[in-house]
Amino acid sequence: MAKIVPQTYSIISLGCAKNLVDSNLIAQELSAAGYQPAEKAAQAQFLIVNTCGFIHDARDESLQALRKQAKNKRSGQYLLAAGCLSQRYQEQLLNDVPNLDGMIGTRNLRAILPLAQALKNKHTLPPLPESINAAQILPLPERAHFAIQGASAYMKIADGCRRECAFCAIPQIKGPLLSRPLQEVLRDAKALQKLGILEINLIAQDITDYGKDRGELDGLASLLDALLPQIKNIPWVRLLYTYPGSLTPRVLELLAAENQLLPYLDMPLQHASEPVLRSMRRPANMGWVYDTFAQLQNRIPTLVTRTTLIVGYPTETEKDFQTLYDFVKQMQFDHLGVFTFSAERDTPSEALGDPIPQDLKQERQATIMQLQAELSAKRLQALIGNEYDLLVEGSDIKQEVSVGRIYRDAPEIDGLVIANGFASPGTMAKVRITGSTEHDLYGILLPAND
Repeated sequence: MAKIVPQTYSIISLGCAKNLVDSNLIAQELSAAGYQPAEKAAQAQFLIVNTCGFIHDARDESLQALRKQAKNKRSGQYLLAAGCLSQRYQEQLLNDVPNLDGMIGTRNLRAILPLAQALKNKHTLPPLPESINAAQILPLPERAHFAIQGASAYMKIADGCRRECAFCAIPQIKGPLLSRPLQEVLRDAKALQKLGILEINLIAQDITDYGKDRGELDGLASLLDALLPQIKNIPWVRLLYTYPGSLTPRVLELLAAENQLLPYLDMPLQHASEPVLRSMRRPANMGWVYDTFAQLQNRIPTLVTRTTLIVGYPTETEKDFQTLYDFVKQMQFDHLGVFTFSAERDTPSEALGDPIPQDLKQERQATIMQLQAELSAKRLQALIGNEYDLLVEGSDIKQEVSVGRIYRDAPEIDGLVIANGFASPGTMAKVRITGSTEHDLYGILLPAND
């Protein structure tokens, strides 16, 4: 049995990329105080699970991870829950997870140090705030707000959310919008450039809301205007999570320009039936959606589109679902994800109940995903013969095979390219597309001077 090493930690990060950044912030806080990452979880003095509480399935995954750690925890180890689940379901965690020693929420990450010290000294644990307001947020301006994976990085530019979507508990979990100061964002981006990172994915709950909490009308465009010239050695910059109706003309100009800002539009629309969207408290002008996407695709022929949808919302009728199906068929998104509605406590939609049976929700989800698979297969087949830059993420020198992504694919959520030929991970290579499936591509690497 591995010996527990004092002043060490092990972090399991669940959920979205924003959680991954928060896990890195926790690690930085601990490391700055003299703690070290353990080689193995069994050796760690502090076992930390950064949880996701966005929907039912995510909560279940987080609970299972905590219970597994609690079961394997030994004398001398401390189990801590962090993130969304501990922010919103504190009492449930205390009841459902035996041997849980402490919790920190989503916006008080700096509390990890007093919590760890209190546990080591057998002192009373610091309280976890039940709700989040601006005064309770403990910012970490001196820490790097990014998470690196290979030659790619997620960089958070804001946290929290000021939207009032009826189905969503994120504002209660994450608190109010708080945009990071521009100079901090620039500092982190330049640090990533110095490290040789080739792709930055800018993330927030709603990236188009950047700066609105400071009264800025076009904060995202201002950020990009300042950022892009300072990171010329990073060829790919990607925007993730834009809000319908919030893309300003200047941001659209930057997307269309020949610069490192990728022509990749990730806009979660959630539905296409205007009555359902109004019930969701989402933008319901579908005319704007059709017109904007048509204009963008005409202006930017290489534009890649991604959206996410919710099926089984309490007010969704068969007619509404058919409207959604027809919309997906017409729009032909490059990438699409579908969630089944998950009733969330203390959200406006809670009063609507959850009248649609789960099996019907899953049937509708499968129907849309099957349609999307067919549409995606056709779109990818049309790419055969084209050449692209490939960000290599893995390779096998013996098999002479490399795996990576082209600009069309965001990390973790989109497809991959499997190519014949060897290139070192963390580099850019040229690839010619030779085949496709429903979601992935095949190719062959080209000589560097080709």
